[in-house]
Amino acid sequence: MMTRDADGNTRPFSVASDGIALSPDGKTLSYCPLSSRRLYAVSTAMLRDASVSDTQLSAAVQDLGEKGASDGLAADANGTVYAGDYEHNAIRKRSPGGAWTTVVHDSRILWPDTLAIGPDGYLYFMANQLPR
Repeated sequence: MMTRDADGNTRPFSVASDGIALSPDGKTLSYCPLSSRRLYAVSTAMLRDASVSDTQLSAAVQDLGEKGASDGLAADANGTVYAGDYEHNAIRKRSPGGAWTTVVHDSRILWPDTLAIGPDGYLYFMANQLPR
């Protein structure tokens, strides 16, 4: 996806992270840009360390692969990362081993967003119905 400026110059379209989740031990931050289909992770220790250069931080980012089009992330106590899948009206999960599976799919889950794991261990999310 590209953006064209008023003067005709083009550049890649970029959006900041629109989905973040911490690992159960707080050592890893998973994130995804809205304009990307990929899930990334980085050490929170590196994020907190002001002596780490941008180059070092960029090199430390892990590409965890294709996640589909999603908006919002959450992680549970076992390290499973959940993502909304707005293209398929679904919620997907990535196991700590790296496998993606669909948790639920329903036409009423229109643009799932803002996921959270409650104190009861259940996954909560909102279907904001953005395309309506």
